[in-house]
Amino acid sequence: MPNETVRVVYTKYDGSAHRDYPARRFDTDELGVWLGVTRGTPSVYHGRPSVEQIPFVLLIPHHAWWTGMFNPPPRTSEVYCDITTPARWEGDTVHIIDLDLDVVRRRETGVVELRDEDEFDEHREQFGYPDDLVVEARAAAGKLMVALGDGSEPFASHYHKFLQAVTQ
Repeated sequence: MPNETVRVVYTKYDGSAHRDYPARRFDTDELGVWLGVTRGTPSVYHGRPSVEQIPFVLLIPHHAWWTGMFNPPPRTSEVYCDITTPARWEGDTVHIIDLDLDVVRRRETGVVELRDEDEFDEHREQFGYPDDLVVEARAAAGKLMVALGDGSEPFASHYHKFLQAVTQ
């Protein structure tokens, strides 16, 4: 039986710290591992201590090039997907490499945006992203642009039950 607490560690491709926080394991299903982070959770953001002000749910899909963060109001992003390498698990710690690109669905308008292409291009050059990584990252972003807009799960309603658990 896996531990209820998971440590989530995001780094950049060069190994530098990005995000690091504990999360509560809610479920593992065909979509991936569902984690919850409550308000007040201590975290590290870009190497600096922080505290989560708004709760969220994180989906770590099985063998995919992204993670999905599902947010309650007042966050303006309802869904925020980081393009990443596939997650690597070591016991109850999950390691994820953030590849800069983000796909976001705005709460008020439902508009889906691809963000941080400039950062992706800059880091591609600076860190020497291999061609196959670039292909996978762009393909994942393309699929998410469609899925966040067309009502596909897990982006339609599946996450609501988990989000309710972190906002109570």
